[in-house]
Amino acid sequence: MAKHERGFDLHAAVAHLSKRDKKLGRWIEKIGALEIDGWDKNFDTVDSLARSILYQQLSGKAASTIVGRVEKAIGSKKINAKSLSKVQDEHLRACGVSGNKTLALRDLAARAMQGEIPSAAKFSSLTNDEIIEKLVAVRGIGRWTVEMMLMFRLGRPDVLPVDDLGVRKGAQKIDKLEVMPTPKELVLRGEKWAPYRTLAAMYCWRIADFTAEEKPKVKRSQD
Repeated sequence: MAKHERGFDLHAAVAHLSKRDKKLGRWIEKIGALEIDGWDKNFDTVDSLARSILYQQLSGKAASTIVGRVEKAIGSKKINAKSLSKVQDEHLRACGVSGNKTLALRDLAARAMQGEIPSAAKFSSLTNDEIIEKLVAVRGIGRWTVEMMLMFRLGRPDVLPVDDLGVRKGAQKIDKLEVMPTPKELVLRGEKWAPYRTLAAMYCWRIADFTAEEKPKVKRSQD
């Protein structure tokens, strides 16, 4: 059984992408090296997914406020199945958690207590597709959320979130297209970037925003 390490060699990835895709390579030279951290940090799967659920469809500031209230309600900085199972629905509503998100948190907690949610350590023995299949079964967790975990938490080198508008917009600018490529078109376009599609996607985000003014960093659910 292959073991998947967390993180990958950024220098090797840059060299590969620059060689395989001259258009992307010119952007990489213009933008420079990307600083990526978090791959070596410990994290809890349930806590990470719970925060992803709470952050959905909210600004970073609003979501951060709600998460802080939830942490206070459960009496812990770590959101786990046990603490979620003890907190009452009305207490979650008082924190600003919507009904749908409450149901999603309940489903997450129930699945975790049944052993259906892999631990961070267990991920090393699972492929990207296996992780996606297991986690999208949780109410409120979609493929994009799991892809962000694969990229920013697990440091998997070959993840391309083709449904992400920022990635599609970046690919559009790389190829100077009149319209953004469809997800299916991006799948084909991204074959040239394998096995470092994760870094290519990260550069697509930077390329998409390259002409925009620098914005203050907003805390993501994966931070």
